Amino acid sequence: MRNRIPGAGIMPGLAWYPILRLVAKLITLATVRTRVTGRRNIPRKGPFFLVVNHLSILDPVVVMAICPRRLETLTKSTQFAAGWFFPWVLPRAGAIPTRRYKVDPQVVRTVLRVLERGEGVCLYPEGERSWDGTLQPLRRGTVRLLLKAGVPVIPCGISGSFEARPRWSRSLHRARVSLRFGEAIHFGVHDTRAERDRALDAAAERISSAFLRLSGERASQAGGSGGATDA
Repeated sequence: MRNRIPGAGIMPGLAWYPILRLVAKLITLATVRTRVTGRRNIPRKGPFFLVVNHLSILDPVVVMAICPRRLETLTKSTQFAAGWFFPWVLPRAGAIPTRRYKVDPQVVRTVLRVLERGEGVCLYPEGERSWDGTLQPLRRGTVRLLLKAGVPVIPCGISGSFEARPRWSRSLHRARVSLRFGEAIHFGVHDTRAERDRALDAAAERISSAFLRLSGERASQAGGSGGATDA
């Protein structure tokens, strides 16, 4: 029998999201100074992906606070088993549990259902926070999901959050965090695995280039600006 991820399948009332978004705004105001540009690029209605580079544990909080649309966010499944707080709050904040470094058909089906309802899904295509403030190679499975869904992809570049709370530090520093929402990228629908594989490298390059332009990050020497890992 497949192990059940704590918190998976829970569909709490949507009333919790605006409350938790307010909490995210208060946390953001108390911890960092923000600058936001391009918010008009977020679609007012209809399904979309928001893809974000990942520098800090603060990123999901700041994105939730700033994005004008409700988001469901892919979140590593181990967070749903961490104590009592995260298993309670994450489903109510729209988090979708996913196993890192593995292709999870259940997660793909969940994401496609969210998009069919006309909602937004947030992804961090690097799969984890950067260790050194550079852009890491994108996960191939994540890019394939973008190609399969065929909905608008809004790139968001974050800068400054690494300085505020880098992965290797437990200290929080007051810093300016900038979010730049780019124009929508339209990949179209790639129904078959073969179609997605043919489009994969070009799509990863396009997303990585958008991240570098919007965030001002440097590309990791391990993967270059358009690298995509096998996981």
